[in-house]
Order: sequence, then C-alpha cells, then structure tokens
Amino acid sequence: MGHPHLPSTESAVAAIREIAREFNLEMTVTDAIGTDQTSRRTSAHAFSVLDPDGSLPHEAFVELGGSPSITVRLYPEDDARITVEGIHFDDVPRDAVPAFLRSAHGGLAHVKGRFFPTGWWLIVPLPGDETYKELVTGISLTPWLSRQVR
Repeated sequence: MGHPHLPSTESAVAAIREIAREFNLEMTVTDAIGTDQTSRRTSAHAFSVLDPDGSLPHEAFVELGGSPSITVRLYPEDDARITVEGIHFDDVPRDAVPAFLRSAHGGLAHVKGRFFPTGWWLIVPLPGDETYKELVTGISLTPWLSRQVR
C-alpha cells in the first residue's frame, strides 16, 4: 500500500498540521529556505541561495506537543528524520511521515525487549507491511516508552 505523495516540504507540513488537529496536539514549525539556510547544503557556495538547477530548497523542523515527544525534520531531498522520545529514525521517506505520526500517536508504536543481546527496540508499524525499528539507547525508558512495552 503506497502512501499519498507529498511533492514538497510545505505539503508535508500541511499533512502534519492535519494530524496535529486530529490528535489535538500543539505544533511549532521552523522553516529554513535557501541553500545558505538548509542543513544538508554544506557544499553550496558562499552566499548562494539557489541550488545549481535554480530551485529554492526548503527544509522544515516541526515540533509536536503532547505525548510522545516527537520532532520531524523535513529535508528538501524527499526524506525526513523523525525523533520519538529521543530515538532517531533517519531516512524516513517524506510520503511516509503522516502514517508514521498516526501510528505513533494512534497506539500502534510499541517497545519490544530482548534478553540476548539485551536491549529495547521502538517499533513503529505503518500500513502496507512497512515497519521502522530503532534501538532505544540510554539507561532507562521514558514514561511513554515504558507504557508501550509488549
């Protein structure tokens, strides 16, 4: 099952805004526009604003209030970095961001523990048999992560 296509950073922010409304969450957006402002443009020439093809790259950092604590950094290259309770999920396709957030806030995300090798994993299943899984680092689980243990 494919996710609806989000052709731009602004369309992804609009989709996240809808999810924030759906789950009654506060939302803060910080935009970075131009090669001199976006985080992945280290190879851009000094004082340049446009990409070599003439486009204007747009990056956004979104903070969602509530529990779990989630931030989303949307990159111009059609991917995102989602952080849930301090756990980073890198290279999430921009089109999958709304489904990821819906799973996290809708109760589908869960934590699984292993005895050997020991560790906790945050697992976020998406519709269409797609799953994101990251190791939980740190000494202890946050209260939200503890509630999600299966």
